[in-house]
Amino acid sequence: MIPFLHLGPLQIPTFGLMVAAAMLAAYFVLRADLVRRGIAAKDSGVAEAFIALPCLAGIIGAKLYHVLETPRELLADPVGQLFSRYGLAWFGGLIAGFAAFAWLARRRKIPLLTMFDVGSPAAAIGYGVGRIGCLLSGDGDYGKPTSLPWGMSFPHGLVPTTQTCVAWGWPATCKVQPTPIYEFIAACVIAWILWRIGARQIAAMHASPSSAKAPAERLSFPPAGEVFAFYLILTGIERFLVEFIRINPRSFFGMTNAQTAGLASIIAGALMWWKMRKTQPAAVETTKASSRRA
Repeated sequence: MIPFLHLGPLQIPTFGLMVAAAMLAAYFVLRADLVRRGIAAKDSGVAEAFIALPCLAGIIGAKLYHVLETPRELLADPVGQLFSRYGLAWFGGLIAGFAAFAWLARRRKIPLLTMFDVGSPAAAIGYGVGRIGCLLSGDGDYGKPTSLPWGMSFPHGLVPTTQTCVAWGWPATCKVQPTPIYEFIAACVIAWILWRIGARQIAAMHASPSSAKAPAERLSFPPAGEVFAFYLILTGIERFLVEFIRINPRSFFGMTNAQTAGLASIIAGALMWWKMRKTQPAAVETTKASSRRA
């Protein structure tokens, strides 16, 4: 692990460096999706706005959520806790980031669900790249002690694995599950799946209107919001499962806070998808009936 890069008198935290890399990766994916959907040109500056403001809001939200999870520590040292370079909560960043995203979409008069669809693959890939920052800094986001051959040790990390190993009854030199790598791989897979669902949406929108079946066929493809629904479901599943091998403390019904948030994300996404699928067949039948009358 490399918590800091030293360039002469400068000390650059690798976590912050990877957050910047995550923003850059998300920017390129978002810009490509805006272009392929015909929402904004490559040089329009729209992608920059939709990355900069939500990312800033996400970092603030992640920090606030993290410090509010431990009110005793916050009250003991409010300035130190609020302005520490460490400690970001995924769910807080998700809420604040999407709130800023929604505000920008409304301001630019872009349909909200469409813009959430556009931002979902970018959010997934950005999260994955950001997790590499956790790996490099050794900030404690790793998993439980393991004897697996790909286990890793962070004796000089910001949160040394020696503390975790001893706490779990293992030798101080033990290795732990490299959960940031697992999450990076999962995030890349999720981003690819969401990108493919988006491609189906675009294909449906560009279906030839001259065909008598075209209206019904367009409705049978993923409607606006389905990419976002799958984002909530898939990222929620990933977060819920990885917590089983993480070292976070348990709170609600034996689950960690992140697992609870992940479960809420799964439920919200599933309800959203179910509602869209429930209303879609009725819309298809109405379209078919109109075509027959015509």
